[in-house]
Amino acid sequence: MSKKRKQYSPTFKAKIAIEAIQGQKTTPELSSQYGIHPTMINTWKRQLLENASELFDKGKRASKAQSNTEAQINELYRQIGQLKVERDFLAKHSARLGLIPESPW
Repeated sequence: MSKKRKQYSPTFKAKIAIEAIQGQKTTPELSSQYGIHPTMINTWKRQLLENASELFDKGKRASKAQSNTEAQINELYRQIGQLKVERDFLAKHSARLGLIPESPW
């Protein structure tokens, strides 16, 4: 019978890694307190120290903002397409009812 691996949230990992970096408790103490293997705590600590500079990297922030902008643009294009389909549908059916000439644009 296979055992599922425990998944930890990024917030939890950061909390444990920061506690390990602060040095108020030893890794074995943190390990017994949270029920996590000491190797995993050391791995999280190393990852935090290696990737801390990315928090202050302006290029990453700019690319994240750019991806948000692109997502917004894609959503707007999707809405425009939907509105065009609805407009054409209404124009066609209005013409059948004799309310307006077909495709006034």
